[in-house]
Amino acid sequence: MLSCSRSLLSQTIKRKRKTKTKIKLKSNKNVSRKQKFIAKNQQLESNEEEEEEEEEGFDLKSSAPSHSHGVQPLGNLYFNPGSTNSRNTGLGNLQILSDELVLEILGLLEGTQLGVLATVSKSFYVFTNHEPLWRNLVLDNLKGGFLCNGSWKFTYISIFHPSFDVSKSTCFSGLRVRNFYSDYLFQSWLCANLEMKPEWLERDNIIRRRGISVEDFVTNFEEPNKPVLLEGCMENWDALKKWDRDYLVNLCGDVQLSVGPVKMRLEDYYRYSDQVKEERPLYLFDPKFVEKIPTLGLEYEVPVYFREDLFSVLGNERPDYRWIIIGPAGSGSSFHIDPNSTSAWNAVIRGSKKWVLFPPDVVPPGVHPSPDGAEVACPVSIIEWFMNFYGATKNWKKRPIECICKAGEVIFVPNGWWHLVINLEESIAITQNYVSRRNLLNVLDFLKKPNASELVSGTRDRINLYEKFKNAMEASFPGTIDELSQKAEEKKAQQKLSFWDSVTDSKVGAFKFSF
Repeated sequence: MLSCSRSLLSQTIKRKRKTKTKIKLKSNKNVSRKQKFIAKNQQLESNEEEEEEEEEGFDLKSSAPSHSHGVQPLGNLYFNPGSTNSRNTGLGNLQILSDELVLEILGLLEGTQLGVLATVSKSFYVFTNHEPLWRNLVLDNLKGGFLCNGSWKFTYISIFHPSFDVSKSTCFSGLRVRNFYSDYLFQSWLCANLEMKPEWLERDNIIRRRGISVEDFVTNFEEPNKPVLLEGCMENWDALKKWDRDYLVNLCGDVQLSVGPVKMRLEDYYRYSDQVKEERPLYLFDPKFVEKIPTLGLEYEVPVYFREDLFSVLGNERPDYRWIIIGPAGSGSSFHIDPNSTSAWNAVIRGSKKWVLFPPDVVPPGVHPSPDGAEVACPVSIIEWFMNFYGATKNWKKRPIECICKAGEVIFVPNGWWHLVINLEESIAITQNYVSRRNLLNVLDFLKKPNASELVSGTRDRINLYEKFKNAMEASFPGTIDELSQKAEEKKAQQKLSFWDSVTDSKVGAFKFSF
């Protein structure tokens, strides 16, 4: 059950622990010197039970405000006998609709209409002030051409109704509504203000390597398709020394970078991320950053382990493959598999990221991919997944691979692996997807699927990408595809070898002996 107060969010469990208490013997003039010596050096210990309190549950960020409109989780209604949920009384006949459906309907309205509806009842006031409604209005109407003004609603008002000074007018201060209970609205606020629990961060079971050879990487990680965290392969990057907020803002200037569904100047994006704390923060994820700002491409280099990239044979027709990633704490990517069956590497330049990865044959709890793989249904936010599903993975036979990737470290994400990433602090990173010989056949199989037009991403020509890539490979590396296909068939045949075949010579029918 969720709770709106810090005391209820954090449940206190008292546990008894045995501690040792020292008892000293006082000296006595009548005792002998030997007795004094024994008494001085002897310690008598007795066991005494003491109660200690350990905090379990959820903790809010120290900067977290209370819910601006007093919304409480539905469970709190049962602690107030005789109380009536003002959510229902204020909605009238619409109270039979779920909160999600009410917000879907309100999402069809314009800002002025939401403002009028807010005066109808306290319930409509709370619903119409739901920040994601105003976020959608700002992004749909202004794209990236806005300056954040504290909240999405204030941003909308300051642009479309500039005569109102939201910083001074008292009419824009939040009205707290008593006895309003809604799990949906409360959870949105909770996920935006929740601290990551220590137990969500403590598991670190990824293999870490420093200074390994390319051959070792291929043999131990790329061929068996296993994640690994690589240390020390970014030390010569200028980006590691230069890239911080001030440097990038000055370098990017007025260049428009991709931020979610819109494009923004980097300075404007940082202004947004400093002011708005929400469940699903906008994430800067730009695939054309090198073309837009060539200097950035000169200040990092592909680690030696990933330099074979066969998609490069397509030249300018290759799908999007490299991104600069910038986001505040709490931003990130919910569970997904990298596009086009590629493998990837992700290098953290500033900040740190929590990674959770599941192998291709294990679908993460709470994640529901469609049968054809074209769509994935998962929790609204990353924090919501941790709250509701992370604990279940502790008892799984195939537990996820987890780690915290810090500045200067690179993680290898094999093809087909489900992964979730959340920034633990403001972070800057580079990621690239690539195709090597170890993954070439997987990519070709993916590109020629019947529903490739729905699955392939990062390119305009989804239907013909398979033929283009295959033809370009044959022209640049003749015979490579046939050679890899033959090796794959031989490996597959060995894996399917029956017991009888394993102990006999199939050509002559005689038993084989190994000494």
